[in-house]
Amino acid sequence: MADIALAKKNPARWLVVIVPYLWLAVFFLAPFFIILKISVSDTAIAMPPYTPVFHGFSALGDFFSKLDFENYTFLTEDPLYFDAYLNSLRIALISTVLLLLIGYPVALAMARAPEKLRPTLLMLVILPFWTSFLIRVYAWIGILKPEGLLTLLLQTIGFYSPDDQVNIFRTDTAVFIGMVYSYLPFMILPLYAALEKMDGTLLEAASDLGCPPWKAFWKITFPLSLPGVIAGSMICFIPITGEFVIPDLLGGADTLMIGKTLWTEFFGNRDWPLASAVAVVLLLVLVVPIAIFQNQQQKA
Repeated sequence: MADIALAKKNPARWLVVIVPYLWLAVFFLAPFFIILKISVSDTAIAMPPYTPVFHGFSALGDFFSKLDFENYTFLTEDPLYFDAYLNSLRIALISTVLLLLIGYPVALAMARAPEKLRPTLLMLVILPFWTSFLIRVYAWIGILKPEGLLTLLLQTIGFYSPDDQVNIFRTDTAVFIGMVYSYLPFMILPLYAALEKMDGTLLEAASDLGCPPWKAFWKITFPLSLPGVIAGSMICFIPITGEFVIPDLLGGADTLMIGKTLWTEFFGNRDWPLASAVAVVLLLVLVVPIAIFQNQQQKA
């Protein structure tokens, strides 16, 4: 609202204000309404594999008369989809917590490193992006297989005996490893941005007043880094919930996530309306709580 009021005073600012809204309209709202329209259609053996199909504004009344919500009703009747949603949220939550526990110390060490060393450390964090995401996930298959490097390492250090069968690949553990490895830079970068701006004199003042380091961390460092914690958690939690590649390549048959379910419905069963309904519900599950949280933050 403030941006719109500012644009009214200076018409030239309309361009700056309208570009983000156009971007959202073209790349978010338009695809969303297309998926929403497909989700209230019926499956058909045709191309595209659903009816009704929008043939123009002249047939608008007939188009809306054929829409129904049986796909959404089916989602409530089959426990597969509820279990997929629930398991996706569980894996995303655990992965986000692990990412926070690993990423926060790394970001804190980077923020407290000498200024000349920080660009190098930052480059090392983003270095994995220079390699294809799919190739990096495929590399973990060779590491996590029973005869892979991780098994050999665990047997070498005595964690397992050479005769033990180590089963990490095709389990939830492998999925968590893949999630943490793939999304760790997305957690570190927002945390580093928040911690790097923190005034170091605050910790010096706390130390002079007799505050122990652990208490200064919880009273000063962590509260000031909360914007980075929230941003990193959201950036990781949202895509992990709908992740497909990692659970498909590293997870087993029991690793049920909504991304795999969506792929199966779209490309395996070719049930586009049901898959679209699954996608719409997933979007609402993720977007609505975030919108409510942001609204509360603005009021605070």
